[in-house]
Amino acid sequence: MASSSDPDTPHEGLVLSHLGQALAVEDAHGEIRLCQTRRQVGAIAVGDRVLFIAAGEGLGRVESILERKSVLTRPAHAGRVRPVAANLDQVLVVVAPEPEPDWLLVDQYTAAAAHRGINLAIVINKIDRLTDRAQLDYEMAHYREMGYACYPVSARTEEGLDQLRAALKGKISMLSGQSGVGKSSLTNALLPGKNLRTRELSEKAGLGRHTTTAAMLYHLPDGGDLIDSPGVAVFGLAEMNAEQLASGYVEFRPFLDQCRFNDCRHREDMGCAVREAAASGAIHKARYQRFLKLIDKMHLR
Repeated sequence: MASSSDPDTPHEGLVLSHLGQALAVEDAHGEIRLCQTRRQVGAIAVGDRVLFIAAGEGLGRVESILERKSVLTRPAHAGRVRPVAANLDQVLVVVAPEPEPDWLLVDQYTAAAAHRGINLAIVINKIDRLTDRAQLDYEMAHYREMGYACYPVSARTEEGLDQLRAALKGKISMLSGQSGVGKSSLTNALLPGKNLRTRELSEKAGLGRHTTTAAMLYHLPDGGDLIDSPGVAVFGLAEMNAEQLASGYVEFRPFLDQCRFNDCRHREDMGCAVREAAASGAIHKARYQRFLKLIDKMHLR
């Protein structure tokens, strides 16, 4: 097998992070190179598999992006989108008793992940601080009914972390969620060497010892990879139309073909089976109301 130091020979690598103007790319032997990118390659995401050519000791140049099995994007400037993470198997949305869960944001995640064919689970962090389980259990019951796994954990006491580790094993996962839910403490509990690894990569890129705020992919001790993206609380719905958003609500799907009109927007439309299902309780009414809010938020008609 050719070494990744062979000049002019393309090698497959895994993008671990953006470091300044360079990419940290790991080759098949675990060696990490700082790679520049050919201009025509396009936007590269953490988790991308790429072909690169060695360009000196510890350096390289990315020539192309290999086919992605999935990609999450977020809004960028001028109405554009940029990739956040590629080749994900699952997104873990983190909520907590404090701050109060933003269920509209959770629904945004579920719709975006479903649209892109990525599994999603919900992690309830800080359960050691939970004083009233009733409302949280009520909401979680609806997500479980829709097929979303829910993992109650405490990063502080480590309660539930073994079950979460088992769910991460052998998969490429990303943690997302609103600010203050304890994503950082959770990733530190799952990745004991995280801070050291981050400093090593930052110093390799000449960024000093400061912890980077860029998304970074880490190998989990028990197998699998975790993308920690501290600066990314939301991935966008910008590429989705109203029909795709409705289909992203998995519990709507059995009713979508029953609407009287093919262009039904599931609002005040006559003969809307989705609205009727929400009124009868076949669809969680609060989820349906949040769907209408997302339609307005996205300015979809």
